[in-house]
Amino acid sequence: MSTLGTFHYPIPANEPIHSYAPGSPERSRLKSVLAELKSEELDVPMFIGGQEVRTGNTQAIRPPHQHQHILGHAHHGDSATVHQAIEASLKAHATWSEMPWEERAGIFLKAADLIAGPYRPYMNGTTMLGQSKNAFQAEIDAACEIADFLRFNVHYLSDIYRQQPISGPGMHNRLEWRPLEGFVLAVTPFNFTAIGGNLPTSAALCGNVAVWKPANTQIYSAQMFMRILMEAGLPEGVINLIYVDGPTLGQEVFAHRDFAGIHFTGSTGVFNHMWKAIGENIGRYRSYPRIVGETGGKDFVIAHPSADPQVVATALLRGSFEFQGQKCSAASRAYLPSNLAPEILDRLVADTKTLRMGTVEDFRNFVNAVIDEPAFDRIVGYIERAKAEGAKVLVGGGADKSQGYFVEPTVLLTSDPRSLTMREEIFGPVLTVYVYDAEDFEGAMELVDTTSPYALTGAIISTDRAGVLRATQRLRHAAGNFYINDKPTGAVVGQQPFGGARGSGTNDKAGSMLNLYRWLSARTIKETFVSPTDYRYPFMAEE
Repeated sequence: MSTLGTFHYPIPANEPIHSYAPGSPERSRLKSVLAELKSEELDVPMFIGGQEVRTGNTQAIRPPHQHQHILGHAHHGDSATVHQAIEASLKAHATWSEMPWEERAGIFLKAADLIAGPYRPYMNGTTMLGQSKNAFQAEIDAACEIADFLRFNVHYLSDIYRQQPISGPGMHNRLEWRPLEGFVLAVTPFNFTAIGGNLPTSAALCGNVAVWKPANTQIYSAQMFMRILMEAGLPEGVINLIYVDGPTLGQEVFAHRDFAGIHFTGSTGVFNHMWKAIGENIGRYRSYPRIVGETGGKDFVIAHPSADPQVVATALLRGSFEFQGQKCSAASRAYLPSNLAPEILDRLVADTKTLRMGTVEDFRNFVNAVIDEPAFDRIVGYIERAKAEGAKVLVGGGADKSQGYFVEPTVLLTSDPRSLTMREEIFGPVLTVYVYDAEDFEGAMELVDTTSPYALTGAIISTDRAGVLRATQRLRHAAGNFYINDKPTGAVVGQQPFGGARGSGTNDKAGSMLNLYRWLSARTIKETFVSPTDYRYPFMAEE
């Protein structure tokens, strides 16, 4: 660690969001990059120990909205690949963990500026094409949020390092914020490029080394981010990007003595399976592994009888259908009071019918494709099962996968508040509405709190402050991110630290100081200046 000064990084500003309005230079540049990316088939290697690794076992990368087109081919690995990545990370551990922290910070701050600057259209373009995000959804994710994660994490770690104990007379106490012994596994989802970037880098910033496995459907943007990290000066082996199947990964990682922790975002079922595997191998490890996970959600909007109907309708439309409802925080169940429900639903249905759906290259489209065929089939299956249970389709319900995996934004009305689509995570553009008696707001909140096993995000919409207060109190444990008079999506780094509890994860709050503590292991050091030379204490003397 550096002994030449104490370095502090003040709180940064959030990266400004570009508008991509007609005639803007960023719109023209992004469209040019989209055409460039689509014009070539990229050969996508894994990155292990700073080297490009190709196995010849390739899988095609296709846009979800145009699955006949091939963007490239990614080289996939096996158990030997996982072992190679682990060994590369452990080899890098000593040098990286001993590097002065301000040097580590400089690498990630440079990466943030590269993303915000020259690589902005490439981060957005690979996200748009690989994950079927429109320009705005890609901008707030792959450019702004990922730059915010990198910059704010440097600031937060700076503040952590400055936290020191008091010292009594004749001594000095200090805390040393060590990285973990071993390697960290980062397992990241398809839906947010920023999560893909944050999970390995937040641990690495703290001096750890990482093996990073992204979802197969996020490889296209993940490899772009990895190239930027390398250009920013990330030493070889600190983060190793591999593409392997889950069982192969788990078999190698969870049996390894130097497994130090997992940083995970994905399904609750997969996280539960991983936790069980870690528990079964607990005797193998050098230290107790850190287990950090953000998992599923069944996120709610509850409208108070005093709510503004247009505010409710807008929150539901944006919260449910942006990025095709494929956000952990997406509004997927709504509780509307009987006095307002007809007007809210009329507005919601009318607005939903105006949504354009299609490819990301047409910037007029609000809705694009869901991520892949299994997701398409699962979402359609939920709609059909809901109809069979008696739910009424108010708008949408159609789907077509002939050219791309398109599912219409769908609003279901149910008379059963504990029906299937009010309980289970769908991860698609499906909102289920239940109308409650406007005289029984307490009963509606009871349903919100007890229907789903998740507790990620939720919202209360009300013009009555007493209603806001009561919902905030009653639903305290129903959501880790709670919104008042807004949709339950769109958490911003530094503003709304993100994470939930219950079946939604460990609530370690990505985008805050809380998350970084999990990747640090404190050592207390006490130095005595004039040491005792006699074991006897004064109380032992004769009268």
